[in-house]
Amino acid sequence: MCKNCKGKPYYITTAIAYTSRKPHIGNSYEIVLTDAIARYKRMLGYDVFFQTGTDEHGQKIEMYAQAEGCTPKEYVDKVAGEIRDICDVLNTSYDYFIRTTDEKHEKIVQKIFKKLYEQGDIYKGSYEGLYCTPCESFWTESQLKDGKCPDCGREVKAAKEEAYFLKLSKYQKQLEEYIESRPDFIYPESRKKEMLNNFIKPGLQDLCVSRTSFKWGVPVDFDEGHVVYVWIDALSNYITSIGYDPDGSSEMYKKYWPADAHIIGKDIVRFHTIYWPIMLMALGEPLPKQVYGHPWLLFGEDKMSKSRGNVIYADELVKLIGVDAVRYYLLSEMPFASDGSITYDTIIERFNSDLANTLGNLVNRTIAMNNKYFGGVIQEPSASEPLDEELKQFCFDTVKKVDEYINAFHMSDAVEAVINLAKRCNKYIDETTPWVLAKDEASLPRLGTVLYNLLEAIRFVAVLIAPFMPDTSKAILAQMNCEESSYDSLENFGAVKAGAKVGEAVPIFARIDPKVLYAEIEEMQKKNAENEKAIEEVADKVEPVAEAISIDDFAKIDMRVGEVKACEKVKKSKKLLKFDIDDGMGGRTIVSGIAQYYEPEELVGKKVVFVANLKPVKLCGVESQGMILSAEFDGGLQVITVDDNKINGSKLC
Repeated sequence: MCKNCKGKPYYITTAIAYTSRKPHIGNSYEIVLTDAIARYKRMLGYDVFFQTGTDEHGQKIEMYAQAEGCTPKEYVDKVAGEIRDICDVLNTSYDYFIRTTDEKHEKIVQKIFKKLYEQGDIYKGSYEGLYCTPCESFWTESQLKDGKCPDCGREVKAAKEEAYFLKLSKYQKQLEEYIESRPDFIYPESRKKEMLNNFIKPGLQDLCVSRTSFKWGVPVDFDEGHVVYVWIDALSNYITSIGYDPDGSSEMYKKYWPADAHIIGKDIVRFHTIYWPIMLMALGEPLPKQVYGHPWLLFGEDKMSKSRGNVIYADELVKLIGVDAVRYYLLSEMPFASDGSITYDTIIERFNSDLANTLGNLVNRTIAMNNKYFGGVIQEPSASEPLDEELKQFCFDTVKKVDEYINAFHMSDAVEAVINLAKRCNKYIDETTPWVLAKDEASLPRLGTVLYNLLEAIRFVAVLIAPFMPDTSKAILAQMNCEESSYDSLENFGAVKAGAKVGEAVPIFARIDPKVLYAEIEEMQKKNAENEKAIEEVADKVEPVAEAISIDDFAKIDMRVGEVKACEKVKKSKKLLKFDIDDGMGGRTIVSGIAQYYEPEELVGKKVVFVANLKPVKLCGVESQGMILSAEFDGGLQVITVDDNKINGSKLC
C-alpha cells in the first residue's frame, strides 16, 4: 500500500467543455475517466483536488446565441447547466466546477494578459490567414486539408484583423529541452513524438491571443475592442481556480500547483503541451507534471457527430441501463492508446456477460448459498485447502495490477483485472462445488470455508471496483453487511467477520432484453436527430455581425453590375475561376474562389455584382481586378446576380 500518500496533495483536471452544445457520450468519457483516477487516489489517502468545468467565450457562442434569439450569457448559462447535470448524473466527484465567465477567472485572465504584455512576451500586430469559425482557428494554405479546415473539414474564409501575439518562438528551445528531459510529461509516447516532430522542431509561429471581430470574450482592459482569445482565457482556468494571481498567489495555489495530471482528448494535446507550457514559462510558473491525451470514443468506426445522427447522450443512456453500467462501459471499452468504439450491440453484450452474468451472478449466488446453507451466518474458515491459497494470491495480484494500470492510465486494463477476479471467483465455485459439499454434514466446515473465501474475495472486488462503479461497490458491501471498505484492508485476506450475517441476495444487474432496449433506443434517436437537425440548420445560417463601420467607410466601397462574358478554371488551382467581365468601362478580369460551387459555363451571361475599387492582386499568376459578391447558405455558396436589364457598370448605392 502507499504509505507516503496520506495527506499528499494531488491535483487532477479534465479539459473544460466548450458550451456550444450539450456534450455527447464521447465527451463524457473524459469526466468518468478522471473521476475514476480521483476516486482511486482518495482511496490511497491523497488529498485530491479534482476540477472540471466549461469554456464559455468565443465567436461560435455568439452565433449559437444569435440563432436562439438570446444573449451569449443566457446561452452559456443553459449549456453549462446541461454539462454540469451530466457530470452529476454520471456520479462524478469533482471538487470544483469552473466557468470561464466567472468574475474571478476573468479578472485574473486580464492580469495574466497584461503581465505578459508588459514584460514583452505579448506584442501587437495583425493577423492575415484562413479562419475556421466552428474551430475558431486560423490556418495557413499549407495546413489546410483538401482546401478545408484540417480539424473539422469545414470551409475556411480569408480573414485579416489587428491582434496581439504570444511569442511562442522565444520559448521554443526551452520547451523542446523540457519535453525531451521528462519522458512522462506528454503521455503516451506517441503524442510526445507527434508534438516534437510535427509542431515544435519544425519551428513555432507566434500565437494570436486576441480578437477584434467579435465581442463575447474577456476584454483586454488596456486596449478597447480586443478580447482575450481562447488560448489564454480557457487554458488559464487550471490556475485561476486554485488562487493564482500575478500580484500574489494563494496558499491553495502553492499547495496544489503544479497539477499532477491534465486529462484531455488527443485533439487538444497541442494546446496543452505547447501553448500552455509556454504561457507558464513566460509567467515564471512550474509546468504540470503530466498531460495525458486520451483517444476518442467512436460510434462504431465513426467519430460521434450531431450532423451524422449517431450521437448518444450519457444522461439518456443512464436512463436505459443505469449509471454504473454506463461508467463501466466507458472505462472498459476504451483502449489505452487507440480509439474505442461504442455500439448498442456491444453495450448489451458487455452488460449481460460482464455485469449480469459474471459479477452480478457471483454476488447473488454466493450470498444465496450462505443464506441457504448457514442461515446467513458467515462461518469461520477452519478447513482450508491449497486451492484457497490460489484464490487469495489472485486477490493480492489483482490489487497490484489495478494500481499499476491506473497509475499508467491503462483504465480498461484495470477494470478488466477486477472483472477477471470475479471470473476467478466463479471458477473457484466450480472447482469447490459447494452444492456437493452441502450434501455431506462432514463437509460443512469445508463448505463454510469456501463460502467465507468467496465472500472475502467478493469484498476485494467491491473495494477495487469502487473508483469505477461506486454505487455497485456500495450495493455489494451492503448485501454482505460488510463495513470494511478501505483500501488498506486489502493488505490482508480476512476482513470479513465470521459470525456476522449476510443480507438478502438481490440481483444487482438484471439481464437486458435486446428487443426492449432497441425499441427504446430507436424512439430516443429519432427524437434527438430531429432536434439536432433543426438546431444545426438555424445555427449554420447565422453569421456573426462584423465589427461596426461608419457610413463614410461604407461609401468607400464601389459596387457595380457587370456581365460575365467568359469564365474558366484557373490552372494549378482547384478553387479559382477566372471571369472576363463587361463592366461598362472597357472590361476587367476578376478571379474568385468559387470553383467548387459552379461549373464555368453556368455563369456565362449572368449579371453579377462586383467590388470595382479593390486594389489589383495576383492569384496563381492571374491579376484580379475586383471581387464578385456571393452569399453563403446551408453550407453552400451562391453568386449574387441582378436582372438582365440592368446596364453594365451601374453602381449600387
